[in-house]
Amino acid sequence: MTDPVRSVAFHALRAVADRDAYVNLVLPAMLDEHHIEGRDAAFATELVHGTIRRQGTYDAIIDRVASKGIGSIDGPVLDALRLGTHQLLSMRVPAHAAVSTTVDVVRREIGHKPVHFANALLRKIGQKDLDGWLTIITEGLEGDALRAVRTSHPEWIVTALREALGGHAAQIDKLLAADNAPPRVTLVARPGLSDPAHLPGTPGKLSPYARILDEGGDPGAIPEVRDGRAGVQDEGSQLVAIALADAAVEGSDARWLDLCAGPGGKAALLGALAAGRGASLVANELQEHRAELVRHGVRRLGNVEVTVFDGRHGDWADASFDRVLVDAPCTGLGALRRRPESRWRRSPDDLVGLVPLQEALLTRALELVRPGGVVAYATCSPHVRETTGVLDTVLAGRDDVVVESTDQWWPHIDGTDAMFCAILRRTAVA
Repeated sequence: MTDPVRSVAFHALRAVADRDAYVNLVLPAMLDEHHIEGRDAAFATELVHGTIRRQGTYDAIIDRVASKGIGSIDGPVLDALRLGTHQLLSMRVPAHAAVSTTVDVVRREIGHKPVHFANALLRKIGQKDLDGWLTIITEGLEGDALRAVRTSHPEWIVTALREALGGHAAQIDKLLAADNAPPRVTLVARPGLSDPAHLPGTPGKLSPYARILDEGGDPGAIPEVRDGRAGVQDEGSQLVAIALADAAVEGSDARWLDLCAGPGGKAALLGALAAGRGASLVANELQEHRAELVRHGVRRLGNVEVTVFDGRHGDWADASFDRVLVDAPCTGLGALRRRPESRWRRSPDDLVGLVPLQEALLTRALELVRPGGVVAYATCSPHVRETTGVLDTVLAGRDDVVVESTDQWWPHIDGTDAMFCAILRRTAVA
């Protein structure tokens, strides 16, 4: 009988491939369904997340070993081979167990026909360690092409991240390594609803509301998280909300807007901060199902109104808000450690649609904020076309907006997702 843990891991990979599922959503549901807990759940999580993170490297190895190349291998078989390769090269699983359990998954979940092929290929891969294979598959490569294969990132992403870092080779190598390190779970204590000192874990590095959990444990089992007084939120995301709330404004400070609020983490923190000052927050989201996530996140806050509009055309009067957050839809290149499948789904073509949308949303936010008010423009991507490039385009020729600050946080430096945040002030000059 197939090991249920590896069977679940296989089906999680298939869901990611076939349904564009997000592994951080689909895997926990599968583990719950099969009553897999504790060490088995941790093993399955590392198996799936690690396989997806290192998929590019493993595919290069499989392509080298397969006589007809990786293109000749059916998707389900390839996913099983990736799981086996991860166990052979990156986990403390004995080679015989890695091969035999993977072959068993192939036999039970796919069929008998590819069993011999999978067995032979995995045995060949197991003849060398990861460093030995890296020497072979990177021969003749240099620069970003070499980094791409060694660190399992598409080359265009390596180049984009290096450019965002100012071209520093030492920094890009550290960032790519950080992308492949599993992030620890970070909690946020929502001010007025909970105290970070009452949450488990250690204090955050940058956010006063953050607590970082030790490895293991289900944050959903924490009472404050379960009832909405606290949440799970990366420190970088917390810092964006804090930056907007901390920006000084003169005069009215009663109406705040989160223009792109789903799934609701920043909205919940902003709403709590606003409540402490007697202000209200409009949390807007384009998609109803994501708006429902926002409603759930802010359920303990009576000062938050959730709306469902296209942020570019919402039913709000110009100059009617004191603070506006634009957490714009983006490529998500800053959260690759947290969403490992994103690196394989995104392409440079995505920027063609995303950048004009980001520009339009920021332009609308600057119309909605009153003179003297502030806008925070944020992306979970450090790509220069999505960050400073958007600012340059939107602000070109305008004399009614001042950029007061820009921040770029990094996994390898700050321990956060690679969040970008710019604070812009609308002046009285039209």
